[in-house]
Amino acid sequence: MATAPKNPSLPLFYKDLVPLNSQQHAAWKTRSTDKATWLAGVNSIPLTVEEFPQAQRHFPIIFTSGDKPIPLALMGMNEGVNVFVEDDGTVTNPVYIPAYARRYPFMLARLRPDSEELSLCVDPSSELVGEIEEGENLFDGTEPSETTKNMLKFCENFEMAGTKTGNFMEELKKHNLLMDGELNIDIGGGQPFNYRGFQMVDESKLREVRGDVLRQWNQNGLLALIYAHLFSLELVRDIFGRQMAQGKGPQAPAMQPAAGNA
Repeated sequence: MATAPKNPSLPLFYKDLVPLNSQQHAAWKTRSTDKATWLAGVNSIPLTVEEFPQAQRHFPIIFTSGDKPIPLALMGMNEGVNVFVEDDGTVTNPVYIPAYARRYPFMLARLRPDSEELSLCVDPSSELVGEIEEGENLFDGTEPSETTKNMLKFCENFEMAGTKTGNFMEELKKHNLLMDGELNIDIGGGQPFNYRGFQMVDESKLREVRGDVLRQWNQNGLLALIYAHLFSLELVRDIFGRQMAQGKGPQAPAMQPAAGNA
C-alpha cells in the first residue's frame, strides 16, 4: 500500500544526491514551482510527529511494517495513486504537504558512513536547481546565500523532528501498541476492498496502559499524537472515494500487496 523509492539506495523522490559547495555550484540557482511533479503517483509520504495535528485533518496516518516502522501520510489507497496531485504535479485541493516533500530537492546527508556530520545535499536531476536563468542564487561568492541558509535551517529542523519521531515510535514499540493493520471498505454489491501491509495502534492495548504512563503521555503530548493517528483513519473512506471519483480505484476487490518501506 506504500510507495517504495524507485532506487532503493536513495530516499524516496531522489534520483541522485551531491553535496553543495561553492566551487562546483557557484553559478547554481534554485527556483520555486507550483507543480510538485515529484509527488505525482506517490501514495504515501514519510511524516514527522510534529506534523500529526495538521496532517490528520487531510489524510490517514499509518505506520510502515517491519522492525523499524515510520509514520506515513496516506495520499492514495493504492500504489501509484495520489488523489491530491495530478500527473503534471498540480495540487488539486488545498492540502497539507509533508515537510519531507517540501524540502525536495534538498536534504541533509552523511557523506561518510563513519561520520556523524551532515552536509546539505541536492538532487542535481531536479529541474528546480542548476545553472538556470531564473531563481535565487545558492551562493554569494564563496558563502552560502540567504536562500541556502534558510533551506539548511529547514532541513536541520526536519532532522530534529525526525529524532522526535524516532523516540515516539520507540515508545509505541516499548509498550507493544502497534499491530498489523487492516482496512476494509465495503461499497456494496460485492466483496469489500481489503488493505493490509501496514501497522496501526491497537486500541485495546492502549486501554490497558497503566494510568501513570498515560498521565506522562498526556503531559508530554504523546497521547494527543496517538489519537491524531487513530482519528485520521476515519479519512480512509474519503481517500478511497476520491480515487473512485477520479477513475483511479481498484478494478476489483482484491488483497493489496504488503506496504514497502518508504
